[in-house]
Amino acid sequence: MTDIVIDEGYRPTEDEPFMNERQREYFRRKLIRWKGDILKEAQETLATLQSENENHPDLADRASSETDRAIELRARDRQRKLIAKIDAALSRIDDGSYGYCEETGDPISLKRLEARPIATLSLEAQERHERNERVYRDD
Repeated sequence: MTDIVIDEGYRPTEDEPFMNERQREYFRRKLIRWKGDILKEAQETLATLQSENENHPDLADRASSETDRAIELRARDRQRKLIAKIDAALSRIDDGSYGYCEETGDPISLKRLEARPIATLSLEAQERHERNERVYRDD
């Protein structure tokens, strides 16, 4: 962590220079907190799955329990992939490319970064990408 002081209520605004040190540190801390929360939830899930008693005499109970486990494991797998995206965003903060659209090079809006701190595309580029995906998708 750096020595940059950020007030508890600080939120990046359009009035300051885009991706200045304060904004980068704000998003770095936000991403690190998010990653920590995900890892904590994963540990809790692992502990719960290990402590569950899987000796269900009723087939319906066993099937329900296994379905719940499968859903939980799929959710954790999605979060594992999310951690990789968070790590990539942290790397972009370090190399100075965070906050800029990978496609156009334009700044990604602060509102979008606040809502989706791992965003790599501006809203316009993301919408264009999703439209193209729909056009070329094999249904």
